[in-house]
Amino acid sequence: MRAIQIQQHGGPEVLQAADMPSPQPGPGQVLVDVAASGVNYIDTYQRSGLYPIPVPFVPGLEGAGRIVAMGEGVTGLSTGDRVGWAAAAGSYAEQAIVDAARAIPVPDGVADDVAAAVFLQGLTAHYLATSTYPVQQGDSVLVHAAAGGVGLLLTQIVKLRGGRVIATVSTDEKAELARAAGADEVIRYDQVDFSAETRRLTAGRGVPAVFDGVGRTTFDGSLATLRPRGIMVLYGAASGPVPPVDPQRLNSGGSLFLTRPSLVHYTGTREELLARAGDLFGWIEAGKLDVRIGGRYPLADARRAHEDLEGRRSTGKLLLVP
Repeated sequence: MRAIQIQQHGGPEVLQAADMPSPQPGPGQVLVDVAASGVNYIDTYQRSGLYPIPVPFVPGLEGAGRIVAMGEGVTGLSTGDRVGWAAAAGSYAEQAIVDAARAIPVPDGVADDVAAAVFLQGLTAHYLATSTYPVQQGDSVLVHAAAGGVGLLLTQIVKLRGGRVIATVSTDEKAELARAAGADEVIRYDQVDFSAETRRLTAGRGVPAVFDGVGRTTFDGSLATLRPRGIMVLYGAASGPVPPVDPQRLNSGGSLFLTRPSLVHYTGTREELLARAGDLFGWIEAGKLDVRIGGRYPLADARRAHEDLEGRRSTGKLLLVP
């Protein structure tokens, strides 16, 4: 099979196409012909060595496709089933091994590319708005990078829960996408101080929650937008990791909360994983959740996909298509 392999950590140039043996499923695993693989920021962290993984390795965690073989002990799934996943290492390939416990059946009403595009980012947006900070009717929340893959989905889910979205973006095109997803207010954070503007839009009160996947460049301003006892939800680091924080800043800011959540801890059981995926599929099939695919790349063009993602030239979800 063809796959993308990383021989050494580094920039996008280390992503190289290679011929590799087809993997074989072990006990509790399934082998899937990959229809599409999702491209995510965590892939860039693993590629660069920020999240160190021993080399060589095949990157990618997310995708969708059809089961072609099963290992011993697999129940509830069959050869020929369409499944998706958000946590199967080695997904930048024509075939991937997926733990059966993490393989999510895809309903007939959801296309392969939509399934591959929604799992990691959609499940992330789901837990952020329903569990990390359960948005309530009338809540105003700040969503950074609202035209990105998580941002567009998170904006829609906050609106489904009756919240008000104050969105930040960096271009006019992204502002229009955020508004189309339901954002009530859009701030160009390359032009104005988003913290001061958020305070103005909330009559000086601040917001109960900030959803920040940007990291270093927005962290301080995000803390400053929170009302007393608000929560800073730092779920990514697109601009780089945040330096160490003195806990006294949380006190002086108004007894604030800071959390660094991860999808694995919000899908800790198969029941929780399937429940969150079921909500996403239900919204998609009902026309309540739009999944924007911002780019499709041949598998061999993984380098260009990473360059576009890290260069912030993309909106929505990027996919690799074997």
